[in-house]
Amino acid sequence: MTLIDSRPGIKAAYEALSAETGTHIDADLAITRLGPPLDEELAHWFPPEQIPGMGDRYREIYPTYAIEPTLAMPGAREAITAVQQAGGRAIVVTAKHEPNAKLHLSHLGIAPDAVIGWLWAEAKAEALREYGAAAYVGDHVGDVRGARTAEALSVAVPTGPCSAAELAAEGADVVLEPDLTAFPAWLAGYLAERA
Repeated sequence: MTLIDSRPGIKAAYEALSAETGTHIDADLAITRLGPPLDEELAHWFPPEQIPGMGDRYREIYPTYAIEPTLAMPGAREAITAVQQAGGRAIVVTAKHEPNAKLHLSHLGIAPDAVIGWLWAEAKAEALREYGAAAYVGDHVGDVRGARTAEALSVAVPTGPCSAAELAAEGADVVLEPDLTAFPAWLAGYLAERA
């Protein structure tokens, strides 16, 4: 929940999957654990042999249920614009299924320079290194670990499941509160210091 608040849509998608399969999924609980890959959440509700198929089905129905109710987080568009206006490339690196992440951003009018999906925690470093990211902004301790692994500055916002204290304890270099609305001013100051 760095750029988008996907909780309403994810909840609807889990409820649809639950209804379709007849398997109880506590969607209210599931949306409190966003961040890690889908398979980790599905493991709470399905036996191991069903997880690949349930993951495929969830991703298939996701656009129907999850795109429309998802909202932009406060400051999301402005954060992307601030990076681009400063001459940088704004990339989105997410554990989410990449086509669905792109649908969300397009629907909300958020226009990063690239979207890379299917990467979680330390694996995010692959894309961060490929794109030469100097900093990575995230809302989860997994994002902090990804930035640290890529040797990028870890900028965190406590808008997801992790508190400011948890993000700082994990090693975030910067914790912006309350959300991304603080990012443009922070970026301007950071770039001025480096200049």
